[in-house]
Amino acid sequence: MSDCCENKTCALDAMRDRQSGTLKIVLGINAVMFVIELVAGLMAGSIALLSDSLDNLGDAMTYGLSLYAVSRNSRTKAKVALFKGLLILTAGLFVLGQVAYRIAVPVIPLYETMGLVSLLALLANGTCLTLLWKHREEDINMSSVWECSRNDIASNLSVFVAAGGVWLTHSGWPDILIGLALALMFLESAVKVLRGAIAELRQPTA
Repeated sequence: MSDCCENKTCALDAMRDRQSGTLKIVLGINAVMFVIELVAGLMAGSIALLSDSLDNLGDAMTYGLSLYAVSRNSRTKAKVALFKGLLILTAGLFVLGQVAYRIAVPVIPLYETMGLVSLLALLANGTCLTLLWKHREEDINMSSVWECSRNDIASNLSVFVAAGGVWLTHSGWPDILIGLALALMFLESAVKVLRGAIAELRQPTA
């Protein structure tokens, strides 16, 4: 008689348990960082920080959806990935709107707050990236989560660079330019996730 390990059920269950545990941790980290960066972004008047906070909110929602999809079939995972792609797309478009607003109503952000909070966010998201590394190629659900987490590192570094630019130039343009770059990165990532999800949904069902 074949047992569950012989037909790979045990291995799949173990993988799902590992994925769920990791997703719960990174969800909590991103939820906390969303609040911290949102408050800091509003206080500092920084588009880059507000964009990064929105990214963390989107990630927290993404990880929650991914947690839901862990034990579902491949088609359900593809649908969740499609929704995650739309979330990233929405974030990108929102940031573009913020960039346009700051061009019309310019301010000089507080670079000290930007730099400090971006380093804190880099530490937090570096932890998430490390936790997600081993899951990045397991399925479309976890690969889309990996895509989000990788974007976070780039976002944090960009905010830090923007803080340095504001300090050097005494203007808000570095913050605006970094905000624009983040928006374009979000849009590129959204296209990648959406393409993968659509390709998966087009596969014939068994």
